[in-house]
Amino acid sequence: MGSTISGKELCVWRHRAISAAIASSVSAREVDWLLKQVTNLDSLSLHLESFQELEKIEIDRPLSLLTEQWQQRLQDRLPVQYLVGSTHWRNFTLIVSPDILIPRPETELIIDLALEAVKMSPRSDLASGIWADLGTGSGAIALGLAEVLTNATVYATDASEAALTIATENARNLGLDKRVKFYSGSWWQPMGEFRGKISGIVSNPPYIPTEAIEQLQPEVVKHEPHCALDGGEDGLESIRHLIVTSPAYLHSGGIWLIEFMAGQAETIAKMLQAEGSYHSIKIYPDLAGIDRFALAVVQ
Repeated sequence: MGSTISGKELCVWRHRAISAAIASSVSAREVDWLLKQVTNLDSLSLHLESFQELEKIEIDRPLSLLTEQWQQRLQDRLPVQYLVGSTHWRNFTLIVSPDILIPRPETELIIDLALEAVKMSPRSDLASGIWADLGTGSGAIALGLAEVLTNATVYATDASEAALTIATENARNLGLDKRVKFYSGSWWQPMGEFRGKISGIVSNPPYIPTEAIEQLQPEVVKHEPHCALDGGEDGLESIRHLIVTSPAYLHSGGIWLIEFMAGQAETIAKMLQAEGSYHSIKIYPDLAGIDRFALAVVQ
C-alpha cells in the first residue's frame, strides 16, 4: 500500500541509511537504487538532494517497513533486489525472488552476441527460427532473445516450477508471452519434438565449482538458489552436458552460446573441439575484459 513522505524526512532517512551501509561494508549506492524503486525520484534529484524541498513524495511502502527491510539487507545480507522484488536487466524490469538467480549485468551482452552471430551466419533463416534458453530462471535471456529476434519463437526450460512461474509472469508483463513458451524440465528433456530443428541455444548454466560456492559473497551464499550456481566438482558439469547433447537438437548452422566463469575458457573451447560437431568456436569477453562467453556453430 502506497503512502507519502516529506522530502526532509526522506533526506534524513537517506543519510542514516548511507551511514549504516558504509558501517556494514555495503555499497552506499544501493541506497539510491532502492529509493528509485520505491519512489518516483530519479538519480539526479537524489544525488543533488533537491527532493528535500518537496512537501510530499509518493512511496510504495511505509517508511517503517523500508527501514526494517534495509536492516534486513545489512544484517542478513539479503540482496536489495529481493527486497524490492524486481531488478533491471537490459530494457526490462524483471520480477525476482529467492527462487531464482538475480540476472547479472554482465549477462546482458549474451543477447548482443546472439544477434551478431545471426547477422554473420550464412544461413538467412536463423532470425526467424526456433531458439532455446535452457535453465531460464527469471526468463531474462529468453525475453532478451525475443526482443531482438522479433520473428523468432523462443522456448525456455527450467527444472524449477517456482522459477517458471516468475518467468511466465515476466513474459506476460512485457507483452512477450505469445512468443516465449516455457517448459518444465531439465535442459533439453522437454524439447524432444524439436530435435534437429533448433536455430540457437543460449544459456547461463551453473558453472561454479561446488567447493567454491561457500567462498562467494554472503548475499549469494545465503540467499540465491545453489542449484543455479553449482556446476559440480569442476564447475563444468552442466556445460559438459550441453556440449554433448545440443548437436542432436540444433540444425546445421545452428548457434551454441553459453556463459561461463573466469578461467574456464580454454577447457570449454577444447571440449567443443573434441566433441566433433562444432566449428567456428570463439571466446568473447564481458565488458570488464574477462572471458565470459563461448560461441560455436553446429556442423
